[in-house]
Amino acid sequence: MKAIGRDRIVLRLPTEEDGASMWQLARSSKTLDLNSSYAYLMFAKYFSDTCLIAEVDGKAVGFVKGFHPPESPDTLFVWQIGVAEGMRGQGIANAMLRSLLQRSAKRNVRFLEATVSPSNSASRALFMKIANELATECEVTECFPIRLFPGGAHEAEWTYRIGPVPTIS
Repeated sequence: MKAIGRDRIVLRLPTEEDGASMWQLARSSKTLDLNSSYAYLMFAKYFSDTCLIAEVDGKAVGFVKGFHPPESPDTLFVWQIGVAEGMRGQGIANAMLRSLLQRSAKRNVRFLEATVSPSNSASRALFMKIANELATECEVTECFPIRLFPGGAHEAEWTYRIGPVPTIS
């Protein structure tokens, strides 16, 4: 566990009990694609080593869902990152990513990846800031063009690939 800031934010690995809180945070964000509640339960249970919960006084105020792609074990792919509206702007997302990278160093992770839609300025800024703080590159390439999404109601998704990532202590 790690406490940061004056609000005593604790970062910890999720358990399956946290799946519902992760889903509720995603639903209330109004910006994240809401996956099924089952997906959040699965990540919390089976991918807990690449996910995090941020909590204050035992209440979840943020989460990260991530995994190591089978074809790229040196990469930590962040599927979603969410912070409760009243807690945004306090560096929680940044702290969660840095904590995951620190833990992933044991697995020789050299890259951090995520896909971000063009309208998600907060995520774009977060990943560029992480790259800058780590003094490494951030390569941005198109991942999923609009034409691949059913119904045409989803923006394109761009891959942000940060690295090589230095060891974080």
